[in-house]
Amino acid sequence: MTFFASDDSLTMPLHFLQRLSPTAVLGLWQLTETPAELWPLLPQPDAYQALLPATADAKRQAQWLGGRVLVHHLLAEMQAPLAAKVLVQNEATGRPWLAGAEPGLTVSLSHSGTWVAAVLAQGSRAGVDVEEIRDKAHRLASKFLAPDEWNAAQAVSQTDSTDASAHYTLLWSAKETLYKLAAQRGIIFKTQLLLGYFEPRESGEIPATLVLNGLQTRHCICYYQPAPGYVLTYCHEPHA
Repeated sequence: MTFFASDDSLTMPLHFLQRLSPTAVLGLWQLTETPAELWPLLPQPDAYQALLPATADAKRQAQWLGGRVLVHHLLAEMQAPLAAKVLVQNEATGRPWLAGAEPGLTVSLSHSGTWVAAVLAQGSRAGVDVEEIRDKAHRLASKFLAPDEWNAAQAVSQTDSTDASAHYTLLWSAKETLYKLAAQRGIIFKTQLLLGYFEPRESGEIPATLVLNGLQTRHCICYYQPAPGYVLTYCHEPHA
């Protein structure tokens, strides 16, 4: 998987971009700045000040601001029209959208620990999720995995118990990405977001099925580890 570092005025530590297609780009960045250092990197800071969650602590503010700086970097990379006037806003569900952008431009955002990820796509839908590897997903696996997924995950754990937390975190992340791709509230992870069989590797693809409105659609979730202790999953595809 090939990445290239950016070197313009919006450059941030360990910030990488990958073209997923001619109309989609993935961005990754490891947070090291404070909120005070991030504000000058944003266009329209006054407008964003009004959107900043009032209850966010310093860490949450840095993640929130970093995600928006990253999206603006991707807008510049894709040479999006009106990029300087775009505002990253959130629906009531928390799903991000681009106010002032040209029609058909979509964005997906994620943050965990010190990492922020985003996918910007034109004329397609997208989902991205980055997760710090912890044992939480392992402990809650029975709540979000279907029976066959649970059995497959247990088999992997028995083969290599040292990677159990990483594997369950990957499964959770893949379902998060599929959920974002669906862009619909009320989805049940255990029965509507289904993952097919795959051989766990450092990077690869996971076949997935979305059960929505009485229909089943097939999808492909890409994954890899952007840094030790983290997993990343993403998907982008034309609108159904």
